[in-house]
Amino acid sequence: MRFKKFWDNTRSEEGSAALEFITAGMLLLVPVVYLVLAISAVQGATLATEGAARHAARVYVQAASASLATAHANLAVQAALEDFGIPAEKATVSVACSPNCVSPRSLVTVTVAVNVPLPLVPAVLDLDQRAVVPVSAQASDVVSRFSAGILR
Repeated sequence: MRFKKFWDNTRSEEGSAALEFITAGMLLLVPVVYLVLAISAVQGATLATEGAARHAARVYVQAASASLATAHANLAVQAALEDFGIPAEKATVSVACSPNCVSPRSLVTVTVAVNVPLPLVPAVLDLDQRAVVPVSAQASDVVSRFSAGILR
């Protein structure tokens, strides 16, 4: 009498490892790809706002008048944000001066804030407006005591 081994009666499982690998891979890969996209969007906005605030502060302290300073700072913010694909209309720029904006030895602080929308969020029920990450940067510079306005 010949004895059958236990595993001879079991079902063949050929091909199921590939299916399990693909299923598990997709379940893990999709969230990781989305996380990379979201972090990339936030990091790009962080770099854009930091550069915009720094350049706006540098340009602001070199202007001859407050009106020119504001105009040049807005152009600097617009250029820095557009380099990263962020429309300048989405940014909020504020300038604080102590004691006077263009007088020598004044401290000028520029703050740039942007709300970064998360990628692939649908516009259903205003989700695209709610799923944002606020990013802001602040830069300060001092008006030189020797300059009477370099940029005219």
